[in-house]
Amino acid sequence: MEFFLDTADVDEIREIAAWGILDGVTTNPSLIKKSGRDFKEVVREIAGICSGPISAEVTAMDTNGMLEQARQLKSDLPNNVIIKIPCTPEGLAATKVLTQEGVDTNVTLIFSASQALMAAKAGATYVSPFIGRIDDTGHDGMNLIAEIMETWAQYDISTKVLAASIRHPTHVLQCMQLGAHTATMPAKIFRQLMKHPLTDKGLEGFMRDWAEVEAAGKA
Repeated sequence: MEFFLDTADVDEIREIAAWGILDGVTTNPSLIKKSGRDFKEVVREIAGICSGPISAEVTAMDTNGMLEQARQLKSDLPNNVIIKIPCTPEGLAATKVLTQEGVDTNVTLIFSASQALMAAKAGATYVSPFIGRIDDTGHDGMNLIAEIMETWAQYDISTKVLAASIRHPTHVLQCMQLGAHTATMPAKIFRQLMKHPLTDKGLEGFMRDWAEVEAAGKA
């Protein structure tokens, strides 16, 4: 399973990348706004920290506008940047053209298995179903991941399922169990996945015993 970081904070990216397990980074206009920095400057710096796919989102709503922005991003930014496109009819049309041009894409804001399948048919490299936002409506977002993975099992689909809008570590565990190819999450979730009280307790015991061994050796 690929682990992506969902942020535009370069300090967080450096922190998680140093663990040796970071496969990619997703960004969006809201995250870039939160960073308070220039969009291309941030994405360029992120792409220099993480060699995996870095999603940079277009903001145009029409197909021609999306294509123009996507081509400019691919021209101005490092090769590992992929184009993030909304799941709309215009977005599917842009995805099809970019796929034919050899440009990798991440089709985002997916809330149904049918949307995911149509994006895959358009040639999307990744599709991003939003789990947490479905949970916010009172439904179970993991059902969407299950539906998509069941659909994928029926066909020969190369598009990767990138679980997004992850709110807690259990979301990640469930995505693993369902076979999602990728999960993108905030740095907080990465830290929570690594944290366990028994690990801390065991380490404290080892260090305490080792301190006694060292003290005995100096006696």
